[in-house]
Amino acid sequence: MGSALDTDNSAPPTAPVVAAYSYCEAVTGGQARNFAYGIRLLPTPKRRAMSALYAFSRRVDDIGDGTLAPEVKHTRLEETRQLLDRVRDGAVDEDDTDPVAVALSHAARTFPIPLGGLDELIDGVLMDVRGETYETWDELKTYCRCVAGAIGRLSLGVFGTEPGAQQAERAPEYADTLGLALQLTNILRDVREDAEGGRVYLPADDLAKFGCTDAFRASEPPHGADFAGLVHFEVRRARALFVEGYRLLPMLDRRSGACVAAMAGIYRRLLDRIERDPEAVLRGRVSLPGHEKAYVAVRGLSGLDARHIARRTTRRRA
Repeated sequence: MGSALDTDNSAPPTAPVVAAYSYCEAVTGGQARNFAYGIRLLPTPKRRAMSALYAFSRRVDDIGDGTLAPEVKHTRLEETRQLLDRVRDGAVDEDDTDPVAVALSHAARTFPIPLGGLDELIDGVLMDVRGETYETWDELKTYCRCVAGAIGRLSLGVFGTEPGAQQAERAPEYADTLGLALQLTNILRDVREDAEGGRVYLPADDLAKFGCTDAFRASEPPHGADFAGLVHFEVRRARALFVEGYRLLPMLDRRSGACVAAMAGIYRRLLDRIERDPEAVLRGRVSLPGHEKAYVAVRGLSGLDARHIARRTTRRRA
């Protein structure tokens, strides 16, 4: 048995830790292209830490999305929570056979990551396992905070805020809100895929308002439904969340801000596409071509979005 992971944050990671991070980066690159695209803009230690967070989160999501019986999923998720407890307690050795645990443990020792956010993620996936539905936006928002807002706050633990950033105490709130914006965009993009899997995330109140109570399992909306009206309503809600969440950008260093701007920018452009052609989400998965993602990344790296938000925030305070 090797010794516990080194607590000297300034020391370079050992070979086993680097190998564990490499595994997590491979998982991220293979499973989450948009996320992987954004974190490429980060310096190596932050990129590795973000890949460790993603790999753990992917494991949790895969349990929830898999074909196991609900009671087995519940057991697996609680076992994953026990693994998180080991990470939190510093009880994972660098020669542990689980590379995700090794990488996450090192990341948590290097950055002030609020690991409780991963408990929230597990709680959110347990809501999926139970087949919970949501009557109102406030109820759906609770779910979104678990599965996406928490990821925003975890990521902020890696990014940190710039010294002297104004209203930096609100950074976790903005990171959480940006996570909600991304998740609502995901829900709109995946509405048919989720329906085919027996899941409906959009609030029942909203579905009833637009005559869309029937599930979306076909390439056309239910007869008599105002599907476009429903989508445009949810797009406006997501845009408002993006506006609020983007106030995080001026609080971050240049490369962290570029990472956030790239990931959020990709989803905002997905939202634009969904708004222009609402029924596209019933025909297949809406995505962006590589050249458009590259443009969003360059724009983020240039700091244009962060400067724009900073100027708008300053005018609002004046």
